[in-house]
Amino acid sequence: MAVTSATLLERLRNPRDADAWNRLVELYAPLIRNWAERLNVRGADADDLVQEVMAVVVRRFPEFVHPENPGAFRGWLRAIAVNCARSAWKSRKMHPTAPGGTEFGSYLARLEDPADDLAVAWDREHDLHVTRRLLDRIKPDFEEKSWNLFRRFVLDGLSAEEVAAEVGTTPNAVYIAKSRVLARLREEAGGLLG
Repeated sequence: MAVTSATLLERLRNPRDADAWNRLVELYAPLIRNWAERLNVRGADADDLVQEVMAVVVRRFPEFVHPENPGAFRGWLRAIAVNCARSAWKSRKMHPTAPGGTEFGSYLARLEDPADDLAVAWDREHDLHVTRRLLDRIKPDFEEKSWNLFRRFVLDGLSAEEVAAEVGTTPNAVYIAKSRVLARLREEAGGLLG
């Protein structure tokens, strides 16, 4: 069974745990890069921004104390990404454009406010990205039939009765598959999702 994300956050306390740090980068670098590209930061500039965000996470992780509040890690990461983008923008290392044509500085200020629509959207995108990555990671932990019951019911949105009829099982079997996969997902996502 894969190492859980709660364990991942604990393992990151050890700066020599290369596997944990690689896993963090694997999970978060694509998210940060997608965000940068939406700001019209491309190529080497996007690579530099991703690298800077991850470097700050590595450097500052010993200061991070998870308060057990939903979204604490996500908010901490968002703040780092915003600060790195602001630094690069102010030093003229990159020339982003804010979505909707707004001024970039005000866009970053809105991202810093957890109640602002932009920050809420960033958080939602984070959770969706991390959930997809974690689902890909835990999929091998399940038999194909169980995974397909979960996928059709939860991800595809069919009713338990429709899924049961489709594969010749009971709705209860569909609920059990859902429960097992979601329990494993919660275990894997511990501390990372809001």
